[in-house]
Amino acid sequence: MDSKIRYELEFPIHSSPQLLYQYISTPSGLQEWFANNVNSRGEFYTFIWDDSQEKARLYSKKTGEKVKFKWVDEQNHDTEYFFEMRILVDDITKDVSLMVVDYAEEDEMEEAKMLWENQISDLKHVIGSV
Repeated sequence: MDSKIRYELEFPIHSSPQLLYQYISTPSGLQEWFANNVNSRGEFYTFIWDDSQEKARLYSKKTGEKVKFKWVDEQNHDTEYFFEMRILVDDITKDVSLMVVDYAEEDEMEEAKMLWENQISDLKHVIGSV
């Protein structure tokens, strides 16, 4: 497998940090916009899309601020790759944004970024932030 490249994307979201956190940290919230189905068993989450599924471990979280999932292999061992979602609040304007950190292979970078843009668009519709 080619090594993947880390990238970050920031999306303005018209929402309270508390509401946004529910949509990025719970299986039911993630299921509304991130994947067709999300199951959790302990710290392990299974993300199911139309034709694939991936498993990740909830690596770290800070209530109201961020979640970080590490992708795992078939034996539930951590891989080196993760995705993280952080809620940022501007100190002055109080504007809320969602920072996404993820990895993609170089030749799939644009596609990966577009996928996140589409998913965040779905998230904005779900929380009424359009």
